[in-house]
Amino acid sequence: MEYAKLKENTLVVTQEPLAGATLSNLLRLFVQNKFKIDFRYMPRAVYSLTLSSLLFPLRLIEHVKFEKAVEKTEIKHDPVFIIGHWRSGTTYLHNVLSLDENLGYLTTFSAFVPSLCLEFEKFFKPFVSRSMPKKRPMDDVRIDADLPQEEEYAIAALSPFSIHHSTCFPRNTMRYNKFAFLKDMSKETVEEWEKIYLHILKKLTLKNNGRQLVLKNPSNTARVKLLLEMFPDAKFIHIYRDPYSVYSSMMNFLTIVGPLYCLQKPPSMKDLEKQVLTIYKKMYMKYFEEKGYIPNGNLIEIKYEDFIQHPLQNIKKIYNDLSLKDYKKSENAFMKYIDGQHNFYKNKHDLDENIKRKISSKWKFAFLEFGYEI
Repeated sequence: MEYAKLKENTLVVTQEPLAGATLSNLLRLFVQNKFKIDFRYMPRAVYSLTLSSLLFPLRLIEHVKFEKAVEKTEIKHDPVFIIGHWRSGTTYLHNVLSLDENLGYLTTFSAFVPSLCLEFEKFFKPFVSRSMPKKRPMDDVRIDADLPQEEEYAIAALSPFSIHHSTCFPRNTMRYNKFAFLKDMSKETVEEWEKIYLHILKKLTLKNNGRQLVLKNPSNTARVKLLLEMFPDAKFIHIYRDPYSVYSSMMNFLTIVGPLYCLQKPPSMKDLEKQVLTIYKKMYMKYFEEKGYIPNGNLIEIKYEDFIQHPLQNIKKIYNDLSLKDYKKSENAFMKYIDGQHNFYKNKHDLDENIKRKISSKWKFAFLEFGYEI
């Protein structure tokens, strides 16, 4: 396996996620990385810095106009968190549940430009839409500025506390990967992360007129205990997938988005393989350790392969098990979306015996927990 179109994508700048970051956060990231940006990716850095600088006055206007209202916003209904490792079906599940008009969600526009989503969305959304591909580069899933997105991108736009920065700054991978777990970190760092995350969710609640939020963020799989401290009655939907398929899909994903996002030379395939194996193990060891804290009736676990075969039955079960309201009102919308996914293309990749042995060895605990054959 190798990176897809590494040379061809060198001058692609419009898909750089850092372009939506606040100026203060962008400069903070540059300082953390000692301004070590590879020459070939300098156009991306200049593009991000220019756009962030131009938007700074507008961010200031939105902050002054809405900050008090955001801080006063009360999250009356604890969120519904969709969790599970990346490439495990969280997006499909999120897209379906977001069709329930009783639930609010984070749009792709708000995820990438969270500091402008209240006052300036109507003006800037067409520009963001034109800069986005019609489908995700790693699969056949449609992208749109109004479609649901994971809030980890919003965290990354406002702070350095996100695993997503490891794709932009691969030389500093060890620093940023730790934010997927928020373990063994200073109390000040965790408190700052909580403050930023709560700010995002309050802003999102205000934008969604107080509706209960349905949130999808794979990183939250390893943050269950912390999320419960913030939202004691939160609901959790955990979707899991055959580990071999997760590995294949994850490697495919990283070899495609790496060349589009990076400001430094991407890691070698050997290092990338090691990262994927390590993050999965750490994430699920922490999840298995913490899921017992979730109150009875607030967790449902779904097998990806079963969900793909019987999506509507699983959605109905989610509503029943988590005591979510008004399933019937949204059933037709669910069915219409699901019917449109029949021709969805799923990438297939063969794994050689050497990597299969590594996966079987390092992730054996997950195979046993989830009931998949090694």
